[in-house]
Amino acid sequence: MSARLYVTPLSHPSHAAMRMLDYKQVPHKVVKLPSGLHPYLVRAAGFKGRTVPALKLEDGRRVQSSLGISRTLDELVPERPLFPADPDRRRAVEEAERWGHDDLQPVPRRIFRRGAVLDGNLRRWIAADVVELPAPAISAAVSKPIAALRSKEAGGDDLIRSDVARLPVLLDHADALVNNGVIGGDQPNAADFQILSSVRVLLDFRALPSFEERPSARAARRLFPDWEGDMPYFPIAGA
Repeated sequence: MSARLYVTPLSHPSHAAMRMLDYKQVPHKVVKLPSGLHPYLVRAAGFKGRTVPALKLEDGRRVQSSLGISRTLDELVPERPLFPADPDRRRAVEEAERWGHDDLQPVPRRIFRRGAVLDGNLRRWIAADVVELPAPAISAAVSKPIAALRSKEAGGDDLIRSDVARLPVLLDHADALVNNGVIGGDQPNAADFQILSSVRVLLDFRALPSFEERPSARAARRLFPDWEGDMPYFPIAGA
């Protein structure tokens, strides 16, 4: 089996999907799409939705979202399972994965999108170091309206302040999942990839108070040792 995975480089769910494919040892090609244009490019590739990660299998099947990809991979490649065979343990992993998708995953996405609107240095870094576009200063200026539209879709500063205020509680829950053995073990599962990708990208948000010593932070750095370069500081409402 081989596959083609469509991602955007700064999407933490995309990183989750890439690591799941690596863990499953599935031969695949990663297609990196430019943020902002990716909804149109994903649709042009034959997917019904507009989001990444988007996985195209050699039999023509197309799967979107990290939740859908984890289940599809376990169906196609039983080795190195992403879900435990024991029903109770599987239920715990599924609940944790869903929490990571619904509650934790949107927080860094909203913070980053708002930062891309307000901070030109962040947009220049995206253009120069991540997308590697020529004339990054011009690209940063041109991309501001796209960033503003995506930030408006995700919510403004009031929502970001709310996210920052509840972040310690979210991280407490992630730590509890590590301490209880649901995630963070020697053999990663679907909840590991889902939750720890979000924790890992939050570690690069320098305006947030450091949480490097948390169990979830240490687990995130083990599972995702590499990320997308050296993200510059950008201000975050409420931090």
